[in-house]
Amino acid sequence: MLQKITQAKTYIESHLPQGFSPKIGVILGSGLGHYVDLLKNKISISYADIPGFYATTIEGHEGKLVFGEVDGKTVVVMQGRIHAYEGHSLEEVTFPIRVMKAIGVTHLFVTNAAGSINEAYHPGSLVMLKDHINLTGRNPLVGKNLKELGPRFPDMSHAYCPDVSNLLKQTAQELKIELGHGVYCGVLGPSYETPAEIRMMRILGADLVGMSTVNEVIIANHAGMKVVGISCITNMGAGMTRAKLTHEEVKREADKINEKLGNLLNKTIAKL
Repeated sequence: MLQKITQAKTYIESHLPQGFSPKIGVILGSGLGHYVDLLKNKISISYADIPGFYATTIEGHEGKLVFGEVDGKTVVVMQGRIHAYEGHSLEEVTFPIRVMKAIGVTHLFVTNAAGSINEAYHPGSLVMLKDHINLTGRNPLVGKNLKELGPRFPDMSHAYCPDVSNLLKQTAQELKIELGHGVYCGVLGPSYETPAEIRMMRILGADLVGMSTVNEVIIANHAGMKVVGISCITNMGAGMTRAKLTHEEVKREADKINEKLGNLLNKTIAKL
Protein backbone atom coordinates (compact mmCIF):
# COMPACT_ATOMS: atom_id res chain seq x y z
CA MET A 1 0.00 0.00 0.00
CA LEU A 2 2.74 2.48 0.92
CA GLN A 3 4.57 1.74 -2.31
CA LYS A 4 1.38 2.20 -4.35
CA ILE A 5 0.67 5.53 -2.66
CA THR A 6 4.22 6.71 -3.39
CA GLN A 7 3.95 5.70 -7.04
CA ALA A 8 0.69 7.59 -7.49
CA LYS A 9 2.03 10.62 -5.61
CA THR A 10 5.20 10.70 -7.75
CA TYR A 11 3.22 10.47 -10.99
CA ILE A 12 0.79 13.22 -9.97
CA GLU A 13 3.50 15.59 -8.76
CA SER A 14 5.41 15.14 -12.03
CA HIS A 15 2.44 16.80 -13.77
CA LEU A 16 2.17 19.74 -11.37
CA PRO A 17 4.17 22.97 -11.10
CA GLN A 18 6.98 22.82 -8.56
CA GLY A 19 5.75 23.69 -5.08
CA PHE A 20 2.06 23.15 -5.96
CA SER A 21 0.70 21.44 -2.83
CA PRO A 22 -3.09 21.47 -2.40
CA LYS A 23 -4.38 21.54 1.16
CA ILE A 24 -8.05 21.26 0.21
CA GLY A 25 -9.68 18.31 -1.52
CA VAL A 26 -13.16 17.97 -3.02
CA ILE A 27 -14.96 14.80 -4.13
CA LEU A 28 -17.78 15.39 -6.63
CA GLY A 29 -20.74 13.02 -6.72
CA SER A 30 -23.03 11.98 -9.59
CA GLY A 31 -23.77 14.83 -11.97
CA LEU A 32 -21.83 17.39 -9.93
CA GLY A 33 -18.70 17.53 -12.09
CA HIS A 34 -19.35 21.03 -13.45
CA TYR A 35 -17.82 22.46 -10.28
CA VAL A 36 -14.37 22.22 -11.89
CA ASP A 37 -15.42 24.94 -14.34
CA LEU A 38 -15.10 27.39 -11.45
CA LEU A 39 -11.41 26.61 -10.85
CA LYS A 40 -8.64 28.81 -12.18
CA ASN A 41 -5.37 27.58 -13.73
CA LYS A 42 -6.69 24.04 -14.07
CA ILE A 43 -4.54 20.95 -14.57
CA SER A 44 -6.43 17.73 -15.31
CA ILE A 45 -5.16 14.14 -15.05
CA SER A 46 -7.24 11.13 -16.07
CA TYR A 47 -7.73 8.46 -13.41
CA ALA A 48 -6.79 5.85 -16.00
CA ASP A 49 -3.28 7.32 -16.18
CA ILE A 50 -2.56 7.42 -12.44
CA PRO A 51 -0.99 4.28 -10.89
CA GLY A 52 -3.51 2.62 -8.55
CA PHE A 53 -6.50 4.64 -9.81
CA TYR A 54 -9.32 3.16 -11.89
CA ALA A 55 -11.33 4.66 -14.71
CA THR A 56 -14.95 5.43 -13.85
CA THR A 57 -17.77 3.51 -15.55
CA ILE A 58 -20.85 5.38 -14.31
CA GLU A 59 -22.39 8.27 -16.26
CA GLY A 60 -22.00 11.56 -14.41
CA HIS A 61 -18.54 10.60 -13.09
CA GLU A 62 -15.93 12.02 -15.47
CA GLY A 63 -12.98 10.21 -13.88
CA LYS A 64 -10.46 13.04 -13.67
CA LEU A 65 -8.26 14.48 -10.94
CA VAL A 66 -8.41 18.23 -11.44
CA PHE A 67 -6.07 20.72 -9.78
CA GLY A 68 -6.72 24.44 -9.65
CA GLU A 69 -7.08 27.56 -7.56
CA VAL A 70 -9.96 29.01 -5.56
CA ASP A 71 -9.43 32.52 -4.21
CA GLY A 72 -5.68 31.98 -4.25
CA LYS A 73 -5.89 28.60 -2.50
CA THR A 74 -4.78 25.42 -4.24
CA VAL A 75 -7.32 22.59 -4.43
CA VAL A 76 -7.54 19.10 -5.86
CA VAL A 77 -10.90 17.84 -7.09
CA MET A 78 -12.00 14.29 -7.78
CA GLN A 79 -14.34 14.76 -10.73
CA GLY A 80 -16.30 11.60 -10.04
CA ARG A 81 -15.59 8.49 -7.99
CA ILE A 82 -15.60 4.72 -8.33
CA HIS A 83 -17.94 2.56 -6.25
CA ALA A 84 -17.82 -0.85 -4.61
CA TYR A 85 -20.88 -1.91 -6.61
CA GLU A 86 -18.81 -1.59 -9.79
CA GLY A 87 -16.79 -4.55 -8.53
CA HIS A 88 -14.00 -2.65 -6.80
CA SER A 89 -12.56 -3.49 -3.41
CA LEU A 90 -12.85 -0.83 -0.70
CA GLU A 91 -9.07 -0.44 -0.86
CA GLU A 92 -9.48 0.59 -4.51
CA VAL A 93 -12.50 2.79 -3.80
CA THR A 94 -10.70 4.75 -1.07
CA PHE A 95 -7.19 4.74 -2.56
CA PRO A 96 -7.60 8.27 -4.01
CA ILE A 97 -8.20 9.62 -0.49
CA ARG A 98 -4.93 8.05 0.65
CA VAL A 99 -3.15 9.73 -2.24
CA MET A 100 -4.80 13.10 -1.55
CA LYS A 101 -3.47 12.92 1.98
CA ALA A 102 0.01 12.04 0.68
CA ILE A 103 0.13 15.11 -1.58
CA GLY A 104 -0.78 17.42 1.30
CA VAL A 105 -4.58 17.59 1.63
CA THR A 106 -5.75 18.38 5.18
CA HIS A 107 -9.40 19.36 4.54
CA LEU A 108 -11.79 17.23 2.47
CA PHE A 109 -15.21 18.25 1.13
CA VAL A 110 -17.20 15.12 0.19
CA THR A 111 -20.29 15.62 -1.95
CA ASN A 112 -22.86 13.18 -3.25
CA ALA A 113 -26.21 12.89 -4.94
CA ALA A 114 -28.63 11.40 -2.42
CA GLY A 115 -32.19 10.30 -1.97
CA SER A 116 -34.22 11.96 0.77
CA ILE A 117 -35.76 9.95 3.58
CA ASN A 118 -36.81 13.11 5.42
CA GLU A 119 -40.02 14.75 4.16
CA ALA A 120 -38.46 18.16 4.86
CA TYR A 121 -35.87 17.75 2.09
CA HIS A 122 -36.86 17.56 -1.57
CA PRO A 123 -35.01 17.45 -4.90
CA GLY A 124 -32.90 20.60 -5.15
CA SER A 125 -32.11 20.74 -1.42
CA LEU A 126 -28.56 20.91 -0.09
CA VAL A 127 -28.01 19.04 3.17
CA MET A 128 -24.88 19.20 5.33
CA LEU A 129 -23.97 15.86 6.85
CA LYS A 130 -23.74 15.76 10.62
CA ASP A 131 -23.19 12.00 10.86
CA HIS A 132 -23.63 8.77 8.92
CA ILE A 133 -24.80 5.19 9.25
CA ASN A 134 -22.76 2.56 7.42
CA LEU A 135 -25.14 -0.08 6.07
CA THR A 136 -22.80 -1.25 3.31
CA GLY A 137 -21.82 -4.24 5.44
CA ARG A 138 -18.17 -3.37 4.88
CA ASN A 139 -15.39 -1.27 6.39
CA PRO A 140 -12.28 -0.17 4.44
CA LEU A 141 -10.04 -0.61 7.50
CA VAL A 142 -10.55 -4.37 7.77
CA GLY A 143 -7.19 -6.12 7.55
CA LYS A 144 -3.69 -5.21 8.64
CA ASN A 145 -3.36 -1.63 9.88
CA LEU A 146 -0.43 0.46 8.68
CA LYS A 147 0.46 2.85 11.50
CA GLU A 148 2.07 5.16 8.95
CA LEU A 149 -1.42 5.83 7.59
CA GLY A 150 -3.42 6.05 10.81
CA PRO A 151 -4.41 4.36 14.09
CA ARG A 152 -5.80 0.83 14.39
CA PHE A 153 -9.01 2.11 16.01
CA PRO A 154 -9.82 5.61 14.70
CA ASP A 155 -12.38 7.64 16.62
CA MET A 156 -15.52 8.49 14.62
CA SER A 157 -17.26 10.66 17.22
CA HIS A 158 -16.86 13.66 14.93
CA ALA A 159 -16.53 12.07 11.51
CA TYR A 160 -17.63 15.41 10.03
CA CYS A 161 -15.56 18.26 11.47
CA PRO A 162 -17.80 20.53 13.59
CA ASP A 163 -15.67 23.65 13.07
CA VAL A 164 -15.54 23.49 9.28
CA SER A 165 -19.18 22.37 9.12
CA ASN A 166 -20.13 25.48 11.11
CA LEU A 167 -18.13 27.57 8.65
CA LEU A 168 -20.10 25.99 5.81
CA LYS A 169 -23.35 26.75 7.59
CA GLN A 170 -22.35 30.41 8.17
CA THR A 171 -21.39 30.77 4.52
CA ALA A 172 -24.74 29.37 3.41
CA GLN A 173 -26.51 31.94 5.57
CA GLU A 174 -24.45 34.75 4.04
CA LEU A 175 -25.28 33.53 0.52
CA LYS A 176 -28.94 33.04 1.47
CA ILE A 177 -28.67 29.38 0.50
CA GLU A 178 -30.98 27.09 2.44
CA LEU A 179 -28.79 24.36 3.94
CA GLY A 180 -30.33 21.50 5.86
CA HIS A 181 -28.49 19.08 8.11
CA GLY A 182 -28.94 15.36 8.52
CA VAL A 183 -27.66 11.82 8.84
CA TYR A 184 -26.53 10.02 5.67
CA CYS A 185 -27.13 6.28 5.34
CA GLY A 186 -24.61 4.56 3.07
CA VAL A 187 -25.70 1.38 1.26
CA LEU A 188 -23.85 -0.88 -1.15
CA GLY A 189 -26.12 -0.62 -4.22
CA PRO A 190 -26.45 -0.74 -7.16
CA SER A 191 -30.18 -1.44 -6.80
CA TYR A 192 -32.19 1.36 -5.29
CA GLU A 193 -33.73 0.74 -1.90
CA THR A 194 -37.15 -0.82 -1.35
CA PRO A 195 -39.91 1.15 0.39
CA ALA A 196 -39.51 -1.16 3.42
CA GLU A 197 -35.78 -0.39 3.58
CA ILE A 198 -36.51 3.34 3.41
CA ARG A 199 -38.94 3.00 6.34
CA MET A 200 -36.28 1.06 8.29
CA MET A 201 -33.66 3.75 7.66
CA ARG A 202 -36.05 6.45 8.85
CA ILE A 203 -36.60 4.50 12.09
CA LEU A 204 -32.81 4.23 12.50
CA GLY A 205 -32.51 8.02 12.31
CA ALA A 206 -31.32 8.54 8.74
CA ASP A 207 -32.38 11.54 6.67
CA LEU A 208 -30.61 10.66 3.40
CA VAL A 209 -29.47 7.59 1.54
CA GLY A 210 -26.83 6.91 -1.10
CA MET A 211 -24.26 4.46 -2.43
CA SER A 212 -21.00 6.26 -1.58
CA THR A 213 -19.33 8.57 0.94
CA VAL A 214 -19.23 6.51 4.16
CA ASN A 215 -16.10 4.51 3.34
CA GLU A 216 -14.32 7.56 1.96
CA VAL A 217 -15.08 9.43 5.17
CA ILE A 218 -13.81 6.55 7.31
CA ILE A 219 -10.47 6.59 5.46
CA ALA A 220 -10.24 10.39 5.62
CA ASN A 221 -10.75 10.27 9.39
CA HIS A 222 -8.20 7.46 9.68
CA ALA A 223 -5.75 9.74 7.86
CA GLY A 224 -6.47 12.69 10.16
CA MET A 225 -8.27 14.88 7.63
CA LYS A 226 -10.98 17.37 8.55
CA VAL A 227 -14.10 16.29 6.65
CA VAL A 228 -17.23 18.14 5.56
CA GLY A 229 -20.08 16.33 3.82
CA ILE A 230 -22.75 17.79 1.53
CA SER A 231 -25.62 15.85 0.00
CA CYS A 232 -27.47 17.17 -3.02
CA ILE A 233 -31.00 15.79 -2.92
CA THR A 234 -31.94 14.42 -6.33
CA ASN A 235 -34.95 12.24 -5.49
CA MET A 236 -37.26 11.10 -2.73
CA GLY A 237 -36.76 7.64 -1.26
CA ALA A 238 -38.60 4.64 -2.70
CA GLY A 239 -42.25 4.58 -1.75
CA MET A 240 -42.36 8.26 -0.75
CA THR A 241 -43.75 9.20 -4.18
CA ARG A 242 -45.18 7.22 -7.07
CA ALA A 243 -42.18 8.02 -9.28
CA LYS A 244 -39.79 5.24 -10.32
CA LEU A 245 -36.15 5.90 -9.47
CA THR A 246 -33.70 6.24 -12.36
CA HIS A 247 -30.08 7.36 -12.73
CA GLU A 248 -31.17 9.79 -15.45
CA GLU A 249 -33.39 11.58 -12.93
CA VAL A 250 -30.50 11.75 -10.46
CA LYS A 251 -28.19 13.35 -13.05
CA ARG A 252 -30.89 15.77 -14.20
CA GLU A 253 -31.63 17.00 -10.69
CA ALA A 254 -27.93 17.17 -9.76
CA ASP A 255 -27.27 19.39 -12.76
CA LYS A 256 -29.78 21.92 -11.41
CA ILE A 257 -27.88 22.13 -8.09
CA ASN A 258 -24.39 22.61 -9.55
CA GLU A 259 -24.29 26.41 -9.46
CA LYS A 260 -25.60 26.66 -5.91
CA LEU A 261 -23.19 23.98 -4.68
CA GLY A 262 -20.24 25.59 -6.47
CA ASN A 263 -20.85 28.99 -4.89
CA LEU A 264 -21.19 27.46 -1.43
CA LEU A 265 -17.99 25.41 -1.79
CA ASN A 266 -15.88 28.26 -3.14
CA LYS A 267 -16.99 30.83 -0.59
CA THR A 268 -16.32 28.35 2.23
CA ILE A 269 -12.93 27.34 0.85
CA ALA A 270 -11.97 31.02 0.59
CA LYS A 271 -12.44 31.32 4.37
CA LEU A 272 -10.25 28.37 5.35
